[in-house]
Amino acid sequence: MIGNIATIGYGIATLGPAIGIGLIGAKNQEATARQPELKGFLRVNLILSMAFAEALGLLGFVAGFVFAA
Repeated sequence: MIGNIATIGYGIATLGPAIGIGLIGAKNQEATARQPELKGFLRVNLILSMAFAEALGLLGFVAGFVFAA
């Protein structure tokens, strides 16, 4: 029973990075609207930030399967 609860907990832990990715995208849209000439620079930062946030989400997701066994 403890393994199942841990798996659910790690799954819920992936919600944080998901919300973070949404906020990153929203702020990138806002920054692009304010200064369109920085679009390329902002896109690079967007992709890097999303990659780091997604990595945390994947670690939380995989940890549920690794530690539940």
